[in-house]
Amino acid sequence: MENDSYCLECKQITEIVVDNRSGDTICAECGLVLDARSIQETMEWRTFTDENNNDIDPNRVGKAENPLLSYANLITHISNPKPSDVSKGNVLSKKRLHDSDGVLIRRFGMIADMADRLGLLQTIQHRASEIYKDVEEHKTCRGRKLDAVLAACLFIACRESKLSRTLKEFTTVSDGLKEKEINKAVDLIKKRLEVQMGAVQAGEYVRRFCSYLGMNTKTVKAVHEAVVRTEELDVRRSPKSVLAAIIYMITQLSVDKKSLKDISLAAEVAQGTIKKSYKDLYPYASKIIPNWFANEDDIKKLSDS
Repeated sequence: MENDSYCLECKQITEIVVDNRSGDTICAECGLVLDARSIQETMEWRTFTDENNNDIDPNRVGKAENPLLSYANLITHISNPKPSDVSKGNVLSKKRLHDSDGVLIRRFGMIADMADRLGLLQTIQHRASEIYKDVEEHKTCRGRKLDAVLAACLFIACRESKLSRTLKEFTTVSDGLKEKEINKAVDLIKKRLEVQMGAVQAGEYVRRFCSYLGMNTKTVKAVHEAVVRTEELDVRRSPKSVLAAIIYMITQLSVDKKSLKDISLAAEVAQGTIKKSYKDLYPYASKIIPNWFANEDDIKKLSDS
């Protein structure tokens, strides 16, 4: 859109260009922004017409369709003055469909709330909603607490995306749930729906646990490299225990040391378990710790306990 206006920079009347996307009014001569965030007064992208013309702009009315629902858009039913028994049946069946969608919408909202509180991506939230819909259709978790089922769907979606969260984290965003209740719901969904989550890797927890401990970028990178190298070893410990031991080992070589107690709280692993994992990893310290982070002499100074 072009017009004329007085430009303070050019000291004269010049052509202007209105950027409808940003709402800025710009001088065509010097590029000075004369007015920012102007109100868009052009026609909105929708058309009301009875003509059936393919060239007409599509209507932008209502919310985006949700493929997980039976009725994605709002439907208005006009009643018949003398409805027959058949039409009554149709209305009732459609009402049931709307009611089931209403239940799903509420449950999807609860999943979204949990996901937001855990800081999860929208893609994980959407996948959890898909899993829950399958759970409802197959009546998979009858008799289980609703919060446990919803948390289980999110837990599985996280595992599928390789962005795992611990069961304990899910108990913090649900009303009095126990880890055992969520775990039972997860096992039931895996069995009935044949969901493939794969084994959790220690690397999936690195950034989150290190972030809890306030570790700097260089140290986090060293931890991540060490975790990757550990995957080639035959260390029969849980991923969280291995990661906690590596964090303890790496931070002992850093100026920003972390206590065993702090690491235990961040990784949700008992201090005694971290010590045992540390002893298992100690013989491999020179292999797993990056040489750009610590030299051989420094690594040899590490305690074996």
